[in-house]
Amino acid sequence: MAVGARSGRDEGEERPDDDAVEREAEEDGAKAHAHRSFWKELPLLIGIALLLALLIKTFLVQAFSIPSDSMQNTLQRGDRVLVDKLTPWFGSEPERGEVVVFHDPANWLSGEPTPEPNLFQKALSKIGLMPSADEKDLIKRTIAIGGDTVECKKGGPVVVNGKELDEPYVFPGNTPCDDKPFGPITVPQGKIWVMGDHRQNSQDSRFHMEDLTQGFVPVDKVVGRAVVVAWPLTRWSTLPVPDTFDQPGIGKQAGATALGLDASGPAPAGLGPAALGLTGAVPLVLWRRQRLTRGRTAG
Repeated sequence: MAVGARSGRDEGEERPDDDAVEREAEEDGAKAHAHRSFWKELPLLIGIALLLALLIKTFLVQAFSIPSDSMQNTLQRGDRVLVDKLTPWFGSEPERGEVVVFHDPANWLSGEPTPEPNLFQKALSKIGLMPSADEKDLIKRTIAIGGDTVECKKGGPVVVNGKELDEPYVFPGNTPCDDKPFGPITVPQGKIWVMGDHRQNSQDSRFHMEDLTQGFVPVDKVVGRAVVVAWPLTRWSTLPVPDTFDQPGIGKQAGATALGLDASGPAPAGLGPAALGLTGAVPLVLWRRQRLTRGRTAG
């Protein structure tokens, strides 16, 4: 009886093709599991991003909307600015030339209409994507700080500690203070003197000298320094301190500024709270997934 030729493999020996099929099946299963895991962890990613955005908005940076024309042409109505809220936590106080946002110190906005936000706008304001309508805030330029003497006579420039200010940021066609001359005035410690860049369209410190605060803004009312015009994108720019406030003899200018911006000019600016929150959330979620993956592999 003839014996058939052997195939060269013993029966039951695994074929190379079988190995490839099994590997592909395992890879497909892993991809499907990873896809399902992503959708399961997406709510966690969103939750962490919102939490981080809330913390950033509370302690680091917040967006504010410009409601009026009092800071033209530096700022236009409807601009969104990012305000540094971090440095005040470390004892930093406003410096001459900085554009600052502050809470209404003595009903300066009395009679101004306040729009009622809807639920969606309220939710966005909680995470810093929109300014809060519950608080009445103003934005002006810091002209003098505690201990400074400031004055402005009709037909003349603003003078701080005997130094005349060169103010190219003042709205074209405006005078430094012809509509409301003042001084000389010494700013008390813990207070600042503020003026709008659109001098003939700004109800600033000059117009509140008869108020309880005598036109001064308490430092503890300052929310922070506006550092970036973030929106619209066509107007993106930083808000550095003008050179005139660095002239010798005017006073000691703080060296450290917020979010990488220096008084001498622009530098890279920070992101908004939501973007920073998402940026911080992604590494946390990836780290968590990596740990879970290692745990399953080890098991």
